[in-house]
Amino acid sequence: MRSALLRIGWMVRKELRQVFRDPRMARVVLVAPVIQLLVFGYAVSTDVRDTATLVLDRDQSRESRELVAAFTAGGYFEVVADARREAEIAEALDHGRVAMALVVPAGFARDLAAGRARVQLLFDGTNSNQATVAKGYAERIVQELALERALGGRAPALDVRLRAWYNPDLASRNYNVPAVIGLLLSLVCQLLTALAVVREREIGTLEQLAVSPLRPIELILGKTIPFALIALVDLALITGTALAWFGVPFRGNPLLLLGATMLFVACALANGLLVSTVSKTQQEAFLSSFLVFMPLVLLSGFMFPVASMPKLFQWLTLANPLRHFLEIVRGVFLKGTTAADVAPQLAALTLIAIVLLALAVRRFARGER
Repeated sequence: MRSALLRIGWMVRKELRQVFRDPRMARVVLVAPVIQLLVFGYAVSTDVRDTATLVLDRDQSRESRELVAAFTAGGYFEVVADARREAEIAEALDHGRVAMALVVPAGFARDLAAGRARVQLLFDGTNSNQATVAKGYAERIVQELALERALGGRAPALDVRLRAWYNPDLASRNYNVPAVIGLLLSLVCQLLTALAVVREREIGTLEQLAVSPLRPIELILGKTIPFALIALVDLALITGTALAWFGVPFRGNPLLLLGATMLFVACALANGLLVSTVSKTQQEAFLSSFLVFMPLVLLSGFMFPVASMPKLFQWLTLANPLRHFLEIVRGVFLKGTTAADVAPQLAALTLIAIVLLALAVRRFARGER
């Protein structure tokens, strides 16, 4: 047992020296994840602000001007032009100069006082996400103004007060930034493991290691433990950046996040080993890693809600470790969930890790005989 641990320790030191021998590789594994988090944090957002809006006001009344002011007050819409005829609306939408057009019909003030006013909202549906979010904002603004006018400024009989738990501002950054942790750890562990093993095969040292006193399981542990350690360092760097730079709340237990990360890293390392067993060159390993990585991201719930997917794909996501890890990490950051709350996800990660590692060890040992 002691000799086995010594051999594994020798392999781990050798791999760490190999990784950090090249300063460029050190920057890739330690600096690049932080830069990628900053890019994702600012670029990946479903919030809609300053939507370019065209206004056609046929009423030209105080009420119609109040409606336009209500649209611009929240920062969701920005009036970039006023139209005089409907043809200008079609032209502006066709050429992409605006994303929404607000048409206030003649007699709007009179109809508003009578409780039957109508306005027309036209959206550029090319960007369906922006159009859907902007539509929700616009409908809420119109309904609030109509309710206020109908009640004559009096308090409504039914006072509805809305409050979003866990993310009061509904900031998409608080939802997306924790999920980026899963994406970056998956990419780093899977890609580096696959490239490291295939590089050894290319230069011929893997065959030498195969005939050394190292057993297959010791060789695999020596290859994967260094990247697991690097992943944990990246976890600390990424989490620190998310908290200090983006101000994402952290309400959960750090030990729960660490334990879930170790299970997820085991899945990612196993994926990297599996990719290395079917790749003969580093270029092939690189492309194969992305071929595996992209479906994992698309079926994880990072970009699209799992509930909106077809039933078949919802079942497929159950075999995706990234889906379970994102549910855990978002819960730990925003909700302060406990281990009991995410027990199904932890069990799923454990099962997937065992299956993938067993399959990777079997294929790796068979390939090196």
